[in-house]
Amino acid sequence: MEEGINGGSMLSLLHRQFGGGEVDIRAYAPLTLAYIGDAVFEIIIRTLIVEKGQRAANTLHRHTTKIVCAQTQAKMADAVYEHLTAKEQDIYRRGKNTKLHSTAKSASLADYRKATGFEALCGYLFLQDDTERIIELVGQALEAVQIEL
Repeated sequence: MEEGINGGSMLSLLHRQFGGGEVDIRAYAPLTLAYIGDAVFEIIIRTLIVEKGQRAANTLHRHTTKIVCAQTQAKMADAVYEHLTAKEQDIYRRGKNTKLHSTAKSASLADYRKATGFEALCGYLFLQDDTERIIELVGQALEAVQIEL
């Protein structure tokens, strides 16, 4: 569990402030995991980009959207798949193989499915309060895909 400045992870702080927790993550649909995972992944990427230095907001947005897109996430998923635990691979596969209700306009169905799996894994790890593992995987993926922030 990642400890913040005030003595807790983001998830534990949210639970303390607003209640919640104690939910069986196995009950969450893969698209629900992907929904929260998309936000978690984007906040990590946005933070990394912002910390590289002051830039105009539209420049920050353009740079972020090049990384937080199905095509790049699919490459990242491919890059880290072999480093996932059996449980993480299962969560990724469940996300990747779930029935999709929409697709990305600028990505292939295969890339969109891989990206959904990657986001589901990020969501699962976040809800498991394992931010450290998400950051480790994102770091490995950024390095493997050679993405410059």
